[in-house]
Amino acid sequence: MKKFTQWMAALGLAWLLAAPAAADDLMMARVDKPFPEAMAILQSAISSRGYKITRLQEVNENLERRDYKSDMYRVVYFGKYEEVKRLTAKHPDLIPFLPLNITIFAEGDQAILVASHPRSLTRFFPDRSLKPLFERWEKDIVAIMDEARESQ
Repeated sequence: MKKFTQWMAALGLAWLLAAPAAADDLMMARVDKPFPEAMAILQSAISSRGYKITRLQEVNENLERRDYKSDMYRVVYFGKYEEVKRLTAKHPDLIPFLPLNITIFAEGDQAILVASHPRSLTRFFPDRSLKPLFERWEKDIVAIMDEARESQ
């Protein structure tokens, strides 16, 4: 019985480590690849779900001012043009939250992905018609992070 309990605990821990993490309003995943490779995988995962990458923002200058030296820190903005156009016409107060984005940065020989949790938007936008959209965004971001994390 002790072996079974240990095996179940190990299985539970493996499951927790395999899934993208969520801390409060953040979604995070560790990619066991160097930054340049992880960045390419992330962009491919975003595109494969029908999103268009709208901008890659470097944030190095602000980091350097705070004595953080890295050229491997980017924010990847992405969205679906017609969806964003239709959504912002009906809900202009969503404009500051669009397009969606994932931050990627190097940590040693790995990369970390971080995104705001789309579900957190329901606190600011209680309109029931938006809930399925926020849920789809959550599902898509989880799938994007899973693909990046599981890539061989």
